[in-house]
Amino acid sequence: MGNVLLTCVGRRNYLVRFFQQALGGQGHVFAADASRDAAGMQEAERAFLLPPISHPRYISHLHTLCARNEVQLLISLNDLELELLSHHRGEFETRGVTAVVSPTQVIRTCFDKLETAHRLAELGVKTPRTFTSLAAAEAALSSGELSFPVVVKPRWGSGSIGTSFPRDLEELRLAFPLTHRLVRRSILAGASTSDLENAVLIQQLVSGPEIGMDVVNDLHGTFVAVLPRLKLSMRAGETDKAVTHEDARLVELGRQLSQGLLHVGGMDCDIIDASDGLYVLDLNPRFGGGYPFSHAAGANLPAALLAWARGQQPRPEWLQQHPGVMSAKYDTVAVARHTPVPVIALEE
Repeated sequence: MGNVLLTCVGRRNYLVRFFQQALGGQGHVFAADASRDAAGMQEAERAFLLPPISHPRYISHLHTLCARNEVQLLISLNDLELELLSHHRGEFETRGVTAVVSPTQVIRTCFDKLETAHRLAELGVKTPRTFTSLAAAEAALSSGELSFPVVVKPRWGSGSIGTSFPRDLEELRLAFPLTHRLVRRSILAGASTSDLENAVLIQQLVSGPEIGMDVVNDLHGTFVAVLPRLKLSMRAGETDKAVTHEDARLVELGRQLSQGLLHVGGMDCDIIDASDGLYVLDLNPRFGGGYPFSHAAGANLPAALLAWARGQQPRPEWLQQHPGVMSAKYDTVAVARHTPVPVIALEE
């Protein structure tokens, strides 16, 4: 049996454990990160320190790591790494490694929140009104097309960095230029360079119960399942407490998103159940912070991904969850290893 490598593992210790359980001793879970003391590195059976994803030899180091450690399944947990892996997905496949990553255009559409809004509109899916300039938003406010409160957020965003919720014009006029400044000096700066003048969005704040949902496709982009959860509380941009949910409308919405995007594996979706229907806010084609709540309710996406990578069909129960299961995350401490994690030597 092959091994699993989780890159940019960060704090996702639970995913290390989920894959270890899914392997059942028939393989190993390795973790890689640019920080040697990342919490997820401490629980993996072997951990590797990699250079930042911007390093010119990053992919070469990944190939070496996978070859030396008989990696069969490669999964990134970082938005900023997805497009890079997508460009090289074929190279990994020829080396016997299944990289669970969507086509490049899917990743670009999901990462660019303006393109996300455009694509959702093309699919006939409700999404908040979106503006890229303060002048356009103020005109919409004057005409009644837009109303307070609104959302100000980076166009190329990750983890709720720089997101704020102005409640009047004064706050909006402060928040919009401030977010531009924050983007320029954050990890999002590189992603935003293609259009810095339009790198911040203003959107209508849609009210209603918040839903997190994984839309699951197989490795060929075929729709398989949805795993929805009602969000009960958030912390630092991630769901902190949730209850698994069942709604036929979400199944149809998930099927619509799947067939319109053709992503690979799980896609984390943020949805608002407003009075006039379901609004999709964000799409993230990777494991999201809400997946553990579905796992606690019986789903097992890691096992399904392993089965597909082996050319097998997953058990139906792995792609189902029991509704009404409430669960919450909690903090713990991972002690950094006393011995250094293995380091792949950088080639000149």
